[in-house]
Amino acid sequence: MPTTVADVMITTLKAAGVRRVYGLPGDSINAFTDALRRDGEIVWEHVRHEEGAAFAAGGEAAMPGELAVCAGSCGPGNLHLINGLFDAAGSRVPVLAIAGHIPMAEIGGSYFQETHPQEMFRECSVYCELVSVPEQMPRVLETAMRFAIERSGVSVVVIAEEILLHHAPNGKPPASIRRTKSVIRPSDDEVLAAAKVLNAAERVTILAGAGCQGAHDELMAVAGALQAPIVHSMRGKEFVEYDNPYDVGMTGLLGFESGYRAMEHCHALLMLGTDFPYRTFYPDDAKVVQLDIRGEHIGHRVRVDVGLVGTVKDTIPALLPHLATARNAAHLKRMQAHYRHTRKRLDALARSHGDRGAIHPELITTALDKVAAEDAVFTVDVGTPTIWAARYLTMNGRRRLLGSFNHGTMADALPLAIGVQASHPKRQVVALSGDGGFAMLMGELLTLRQQHLPVNVVVFNNGALAFVELEMLAEGIVNWGTDLDNPSFAEVARAVGLHGVRIERASELDDGLREGLAYDGASIIEVMAERQDLSLPPGITAAQAKGFALWATRSVLSGRGDEVLELAKTNLRELELD
Repeated sequence: MPTTVADVMITTLKAAGVRRVYGLPGDSINAFTDALRRDGEIVWEHVRHEEGAAFAAGGEAAMPGELAVCAGSCGPGNLHLINGLFDAAGSRVPVLAIAGHIPMAEIGGSYFQETHPQEMFRECSVYCELVSVPEQMPRVLETAMRFAIERSGVSVVVIAEEILLHHAPNGKPPASIRRTKSVIRPSDDEVLAAAKVLNAAERVTILAGAGCQGAHDELMAVAGALQAPIVHSMRGKEFVEYDNPYDVGMTGLLGFESGYRAMEHCHALLMLGTDFPYRTFYPDDAKVVQLDIRGEHIGHRVRVDVGLVGTVKDTIPALLPHLATARNAAHLKRMQAHYRHTRKRLDALARSHGDRGAIHPELITTALDKVAAEDAVFTVDVGTPTIWAARYLTMNGRRRLLGSFNHGTMADALPLAIGVQASHPKRQVVALSGDGGFAMLMGELLTLRQQHLPVNVVVFNNGALAFVELEMLAEGIVNWGTDLDNPSFAEVARAVGLHGVRIERASELDDGLREGLAYDGASIIEVMAERQDLSLPPGITAAQAKGFALWATRSVLSGRGDEVLELAKTNLRELELD
C-alpha cells in the first residue's frame, strides 16, 4: 500500500493508464522518481533536456489522445519544460507536468533556484495549482488529470519534495481518470439556421481542420450533399486529405493556389473543427457557418453568421437531412480542375532535378513518401520541412503527421518523435528536421541511444535558417545572420553510436533513404538540400512582391548579387511550370 504522497501519485497515475514519464531527475523531485523506481511499472523515459521531455509527452499524447506525463525539478528544471508545454497547449493534447518546487518554508525569500512555477505555467495550462499541504493529494492530481483530458490541454501540479516525502495515510483506491465519451451537437434550431444559410448559397466551400479527426465519413457526406470543395488546414491534413474526392488542398502561407481560390470564390464557407489563424485568407463577402467544440473560438478569426458548438461527428448527421438535395456542381468541378493543375505543377517540381549539386527538398520529400511505411508517423520541424510535408507527404488514414503547427517552435520534430516511438515501439517514426531545428536539441540523439528508440531522423541540411531567409526576402530585408556552419550530422550520429547516412546526390536518394529506414535502430539520414528553393504562397500580395524587389535591389547594392542570381536560377523552373 502507498506510504508517501509520491507513492499515492504513482498509484493515481497508473489508475489513469499512464505508463511512462518523461523527464530529468533532480533534487526536488527525487522522491517522485524514487517512488517510480520502487513501484517498477511506470517507465522513466530519461531525456537530456526538459524541453525535450515536454515535447515527447506531447508527441505521445497526440497519438491516441490519452494523457501523457513529464516532470522537471525546481527552478531551471521545470522552466525548461515551458516551450514544450506551450506546444502541447497549441496542439490541444492532454499533458500533465509535475513541476518540482523549492522547500515551502523558503518561498518568498530569494532561495536558491526560486521561481513561482504556478504563475509561470498559468498561460499555457488549463489547470495549474501549487500543492501546499499533503492533504491536497491526490485530489489536486486527479483534478489536474481531469482538466487535461477533458479540455485537451496542459495541466501542471507544482509540488515540493517535503510534501512528496510526507506520510500518506491509507485511503480510498485511486479514481480511474479517463476521457468521457459524450455526444455534443447544437440545438435543432441552430442546425436549421445553418442549413438555411448553406441552402441559399450557390457556391459552398468547406474549410476542415483537426476537429474532423474520427469524422471522415461524415465530412465526405456533407461535402457530397453540398457539392463543396474541401480545403484543409495543416493540422487537418492527416484526417481530411485521404480518400477524399472533394479535396482541393490547403490554403494559407503553406497552401495551394487551388485551396486559396476555393475560399476566395465561395458564397458560403462551412468551417468544420478549425480555428485557421490567418485572417487574410478568409473570403471577404461569404456567409460563414462555423462548427467547433470550443464555443469561445466561434468568430475568433472571421465574422460568423451561424455559430454551432459540437463535434463534427455528432453534428453533421443532424445537419444532412435539412440540406437541399439538388446542388449545382459547377463550383466543385472548377476547383477540382484547379487542384489537378496545381497538383500537376507541384509534382513536376519534385521531378525536375538533375544529379548535380544540392538536392531540391521537393524531391527529398517525395522520395521519402514513397519508401516510408504505410502506417508511418511523421514529425516535422517548423519552417521549410513543414512546407514540404504539407505538399508532398501522402496521408492514407493510417499515417500520422505531427508538428508544431500552432505554437510554431523550432526543434520540435526529434523530441516529438521520441514520445511517439516510446509509446508506439512497433510503428515506424520519421522526423523531418531542418538543420537549424535539429541542432537546437541535438542532445536528444543521446536519448535515442540510451532509451533504444529506433527513430529515423531525416535532416534537410541546407546550411541556413531557410524559412527565416524567406521571411526576410518577403519583407525586402537582406539575408543576414542565417548562415549555419554545420558539421556532418551523419558523422555526429556515428560518433554517438547511431547509424548515419549522408546523401549528397539525387541518384543516392532512394538507396540512402531505404538504408536508413531499414536499419534496426536509430538512424540519422543527412540530405544535402538546396538552400535557395523558394516556396511561393498561393496568393502573393503587392507588399510581398514589393518586398522581393526591394530585397533583390538591396542585395545587389550590398555586393550579394550572386544570391539573387542563384535564387532566380533555382526557382525559374517553378515559374516555368506554373
